[in-house]
Amino acid sequence: MLNDEYQSMAANAIAHAANMAQISWQMAAAAAERPSVLYRPALRIDGNQWCALYGENLQDGVAGFGDSPVEAMHAFDAEWNKKLGAKA
Repeated sequence: MLNDEYQSMAANAIAHAANMAQISWQMAAAAAERPSVLYRPALRIDGNQWCALYGENLQDGVAGFGDSPVEAMHAFDAEWNKKLGAKA
């Protein structure tokens, strides 16, 4: 039979694991809502950087640039949320 201290430790471990699982689900849900995930911009090399572009061209679309694909996608997400005419 388990003593009270062991039962308390086990309950705390279970509660911690459940909390970590909840945080993991929340992080996955937030990542799935990123504009770069939802709209899947084209990813290409442009000069010496990666470009994530949604739309026909740079003038009419939304683009993000970075030294890696992940940096370009994060820059795309930031650009997606800017208002028209907003300065960098």
